[in-house]
Amino acid sequence: MARRYFGNIRKLPSGRYQASYKAPDGKRHAAPQTFDSRQYADAWLSRVRTDIQRGQWELPDATKVDQPAAPINFGTYAGGWLAGRELSGSTRKLYRIILDTHILPAFEASPLTEITPVRVRDWHAGLRTETGPTQRARAYSLLRTILNTAVTDDVIPANPCRVRGAGVAKTARDIRPASLPELEALAAAMPPRYRLMVLLAAWNAMRFGELTELRRADVDVKNGIVHIRRAVARTDSGPEVKDPKSHAGKRDVNIPPHLMPAVRDHLARYTKPAQDALLFPAVHGGHLSPATIRRPFHRAREAAGRPDLRFHDLRHTGAVLAAACWYRIAALSELAAGTVTPITAARSRKSPSAM
Repeated sequence: MARRYFGNIRKLPSGRYQASYKAPDGKRHAAPQTFDSRQYADAWLSRVRTDIQRGQWELPDATKVDQPAAPINFGTYAGGWLAGRELSGSTRKLYRIILDTHILPAFEASPLTEITPVRVRDWHAGLRTETGPTQRARAYSLLRTILNTAVTDDVIPANPCRVRGAGVAKTARDIRPASLPELEALAAAMPPRYRLMVLLAAWNAMRFGELTELRRADVDVKNGIVHIRRAVARTDSGPEVKDPKSHAGKRDVNIPPHLMPAVRDHLARYTKPAQDALLFPAVHGGHLSPATIRRPFHRAREAAGRPDLRFHDLRHTGAVLAAACWYRIAALSELAAGTVTPITAARSRKSPSAM
């Protein structure tokens, strides 16, 4: 038996641990259940001591002593955690997929007290054969977050998620921004109604969800500013309009002057007159879906010689283009407005080295 400042812990022949303490009534009381480890027994004694110090200790019910408390399994706890969490529809959908696909198959029926660091480490190692680094990091982070709440709820004494760096995805893919000629070719190959979307994504570093929620009132043509205040996300129940991903996501962005002719042309041809009209609506109205843009974008990136380019990668392009390719800005403007082909634009401008 281990002597302690408060209470005693002893290891039973079964390998489990029993905790007991001397109560304010002068008698010794044992915990109503035994524990998997000394750490869990210690955590229980700490809670009892806190109750005594706060004057909240109550005489244990003699009929309940020796009746082990029913363990809480992970599946039940995680379901309650998700239901009680304030989340956007898209985040709730993502968490549900991660739970069902990667976490519950390993831990659903396990009592929370039986999820140990060794089990978590083995589970995380097994994910390497099931998914990529990003999904693996998301799954680990979600498990760690749920178990952090269990610690706060005094269900477990400590979080068993202790794999260093496991919550950070190691990017296996290097992002290569599009060059100005590649962006020219990409824009030229897009259907005209989506051409400005590609250019704003590149030059103004905008996400797809931000672009598809832009409305006429968000574009200040006079001052050349686009106001980014909302984004749209896809959920099981359809598109959901919400705030951008972070507080800093609400921002005003200057539209490069060379894009303004394309902006005016797009507003005149593809955007309805109402101030709340979507800038890039679906053909039959409503928000444009990623599936609608996927096929024409894939064809356009093939035409540009960049089959590796994703729409999201365009956000990394603008700064590089603005610094290194200033001499082709006018040609890109003409191209965006549909008045010149990429080849004509290239021949009509001289590079700095030729000046």
